[in-house]
Order: sequence, then C-alpha cells, then structure tokens
Amino acid sequence: MRNSRWERTKFREGYRFIAGVDEAGRGPLAGPVVAAAVIFSKLPLPFDVDDSKKLTAKQRTRLFNLIMEYAHSVGVGIVSHKTIDEVNILQATYLAMTRAVASLPETPDFVFVDGRGVPLLSIPRQAIVKGDQKSVSIAAASIVAKVIRDRLMEKYDRQFPDYAFARHKGYPTRRHIEAIRRHGFCEIHRRSFKIKQLS
Repeated sequence: MRNSRWERTKFREGYRFIAGVDEAGRGPLAGPVVAAAVIFSKLPLPFDVDDSKKLTAKQRTRLFNLIMEYAHSVGVGIVSHKTIDEVNILQATYLAMTRAVASLPETPDFVFVDGRGVPLLSIPRQAIVKGDQKSVSIAAASIVAKVIRDRLMEKYDRQFPDYAFARHKGYPTRRHIEAIRRHGFCEIHRRSFKIKQLS
C-alpha cells in the first residue's frame, strides 16, 4: 500500500507532523500490549506497507527496518500484563497508544488511530476503521508494534520455555492451551482473561 490519501489531506490542511498509531497484542492470553506511533515527513513511500497481519514474519522484519530508516520519527508504548489485568485490555491499549505518541521526539499536530475509538489525547485526532489497510502511517505503526511485541515474546520464551511463546506469541492456540493445562499460568499470563478452553 502506497496510498497516502489520508496523510496528504492533512498535509494540505497545514499539518506537518502527522502520526499513525496502531497496537499489537490485544487478543493474546499472555504478555504486554504494544503500540507504535509513526510519522513520515515524505510521501509516498518508496516501498509498500500493509496491515501487519497480512504479512509474514520475514516481510514484517524487512519492512520494520525500512520504516525505522525512512520514518521521520517512531514512538513505542508498552503496557504490561499486570496493568492489563488492573484496568482492562481496552484501557491498556489506549494507555499504550498514549505512551507511544508521548515517546515521539516531537509532539504530532494530528494523529490517525486504527479502530473506532481514540485514546484521550490533547491533539487533533481521527479514528479510521481498518486504518491499517487504508493509511500508510497506521500500517507502518502496525508493523512496528507487531515486530517489537514478537521480539518481547521471544525473550519471554527463553524465560518460560514450557509455553512456546516464540511460536504463538501468547495467542490462544491449541498448543498454548495445552501448556496452560499442563503447567498452569506463568508470571506473564493475563489473569483477567477468561479462557473458554479451560472451563
């Protein structure tokens, strides 16, 4: 996807720093939720991006490196499994997005957010349903968030080898459910998530 219509519209309206924001990790049973914010100063991009869920791990890694090289700036926000349990996954996702925007070197003057809701930001913003398929900056953010979260789960895999986190990244696969049945929950499991397969 090289279509930058959403961003170009805001450029014409006078906005300079337009951030796309997306998250990875709302559905897993374990680990953090990660959000990324990406600002491009030059469009169109010299490479195609897409929704991270449509890409292979190898494609995501290649694009992650290109995005980190080509983006004007990138911010990341991480919210732990403990906070997810304390505030619920929706609020944790909004918190991760807010942290991602706050970690940018400069404050964006407009933010596009994937989905229907937007976090509480004191910045002009717009939610775009399926934004990771429509906006280049959101698609780029989805790739950055996914790659960073996957790398975190690979580290957890070495810490908790019984659960094969490197393989399923904490999602409720059959192998993951079987590991929970056999070993119980580990430190990074989200206790607030109901697991139907265990009932």
